[in-house]
Amino acid sequence: MHGKKWKDESFSKMNSILTCLPRLSRGFSLQLTSFLVMIVPSMKASTTTCLLLALLIGVSEEAAAQQPLLSPRDSVESIFNGKKISVNYGRPSMRGRKIMGGLVPFNKVWRTGANEATAFVTEATLVIGGVELPKGSYTLYTLPSETRWKLIINKQTGQWGTEYNADLDFARIDMRKRVLKEPVEKFTIALERLGPNRGVLKLIWELTEVSVRFTVRANNASTGRLN
Repeated sequence: MHGKKWKDESFSKMNSILTCLPRLSRGFSLQLTSFLVMIVPSMKASTTTCLLLALLIGVSEEAAAQQPLLSPRDSVESIFNGKKISVNYGRPSMRGRKIMGGLVPFNKVWRTGANEATAFVTEATLVIGGVELPKGSYTLYTLPSETRWKLIINKQTGQWGTEYNADLDFARIDMRKRVLKEPVEKFTIALERLGPNRGVLKLIWELTEVSVRFTVRANNASTGRLN
């Protein structure tokens, strides 16, 4: 009977503390409280020890939630003839690391971002690097080298960035490379307008900028792959 009373009192006290801590949902605090009450008697710990443990767990969870993401998601979009083109990607930072030929290895397929795969969506048929790309959703990868880059447009979508299936490549397209004068800390993807139906896709990081131009098909006309 004494044990049940102790558990009831401990449960009430711990749950009161946990539900007051920021970012802890009531459901999560109840689950955590039940777990602590169950294990504490076997640990021969006092109510005070149990409450301190609960507080430490809550504070740790709050501290972790406040840590900035090292590679946050970002997106860029542009409108051409009323049709939207967008890219959603993870943005890693240099953070003192060697990027090209280091974090981004040469002659290996790169996820072109961080974490989840880089998503490319176009509401219009494009001609990009001489290749006709039907409207739809795709994933962007790249194949970097010291002298030249290739943009890989892949038909698989929604996967983790390192999950790459070459059999689902739609096209591999040459990109223009330019050396920058000043380093760019955060990996950046840009969609720049060159006209009402023309634009350029740019990938920028460290001292490297690579790009490929594209045009938007009028009325989504499709004539197949261009040579």
